[in-house]
Amino acid sequence: MKQESASQSTPPPSLSPAPSSAQPSWGGGDPQALWIFGYGSLVWKPDFAYSDSRVGFVRGYSRRFWQGDTFHRGSDKMPGRVVTLLEDREGCTWGVAYQVRGEQVNEALKYLNVREAVLGGYDTKEVTFYPQDTPDQPLTALAYVATPQNPGYLGPAPEEVIATQILACRGFSGHNLEYLLRLADFMQLCGPQAQDEHLEAIVDAVGTLLPCSYLPEQPLALT
Repeated sequence: MKQESASQSTPPPSLSPAPSSAQPSWGGGDPQALWIFGYGSLVWKPDFAYSDSRVGFVRGYSRRFWQGDTFHRGSDKMPGRVVTLLEDREGCTWGVAYQVRGEQVNEALKYLNVREAVLGGYDTKEVTFYPQDTPDQPLTALAYVATPQNPGYLGPAPEEVIATQILACRGFSGHNLEYLLRLADFMQLCGPQAQDEHLEAIVDAVGTLLPCSYLPEQPLALT
């Protein structure tokens, strides 16, 4: 088992954050726009209308499978494990930022309030997002984060325990294993500069527990 660590591998120099003089903007200069950062199921299934999307990362946070899910990927009797963001000075979490504009803003926020807050237990938080292609032009984005104060929070556990729980759980959105593997697929598509040791350790533990291959119903592609 890999030892639990809050730190994530940092991007290479070519993807370093912008200097302090570069101020992030909410809508990339559009006052009617909003960026929403997804780092879990939103990277492959946003399910709301958007005008633009960019792959990139946020600094100061690490992704952890520490939130319980009793609806999308689990049940009341068998909560699944989904990701949240943990504050970590040396952390780096990769994901996708979606730009919503005009009427899309209210529609997206209304939808995500149900999906992430009501059903998921997440709160909103402002983060600075660095696009993979233009890290010197950071954006301010809205992220949904599950804190230890919410009733569904499960907290840390050994990777083998998390893997066992993931293998046993299913919810209205599908099997918990699909959630894990689609997120792992996304990280591979981001390239070698995108690292997540916590995610990799859980995938390895699943491979040990379930050596047979598992293929999602649909292949993942970056938006």
